[in-house]
Amino acid sequence: MKTLKDGIIKFQQNYFSEHKEIFSELAKTQKPHTLYIGCSDSRVVPNIITKAMPGELFVVRNIGNMVPPYGSDKYQFRCTSSIIEYAVKVLEVDNIVVCGHSNCGGCKALYYDKDKLAKTPLVKEWLSLADEVRDRILKKNLSYEEREFQTEQLNVVKQLENLLTYPFVKERFEKGELNIVGWYYVIETGDVFDYDFDEGEFRLIS
Repeated sequence: MKTLKDGIIKFQQNYFSEHKEIFSELAKTQKPHTLYIGCSDSRVVPNIITKAMPGELFVVRNIGNMVPPYGSDKYQFRCTSSIIEYAVKVLEVDNIVVCGHSNCGGCKALYYDKDKLAKTPLVKEWLSLADEVRDRILKKNLSYEEREFQTEQLNVVKQLENLLTYPFVKERFEKGELNIVGWYYVIETGDVFDYDFDEGEFRLIS
């Protein structure tokens, strides 16, 4: 806890002092340009990766950077869905980013046996959002390493598909009023790959 409190003091003395005008404006309202849907993993920090300033990103993070399909009636799925609704309908963001990453624990857990997830029933139910991803990958003859990164990347694509089941998202996207982007971040290299919808593959952002 001391580490966190020391961090607050350093924030106030350094970062906040240098950007007082920005925080003064943000006290009145917010107008983020992007909804960022990412993983809760502590190693993947959206503002660091994108160098975004406060007020630019509206963020939801969950296990496996999941997007529940529109109309999902399970209560625990509604948090992410309500954030998507608010970002698009109220904040009117220009972009939505779904960002997956390497060494994703959520994607690894898709292959755990049922007993291993027995003590975390809520996590188990949440991960069911990517059952289709797991089933598609299992049809391939892959090494462990290939299975890992292909699962992580296919999961990003699946969540993009789920995003487009939201009528208000699909409408703005088809009108060209909303950009939808899929990213894959590699922790150990800092590389970020952008999903090319036309080619169906991830390309390095450079």
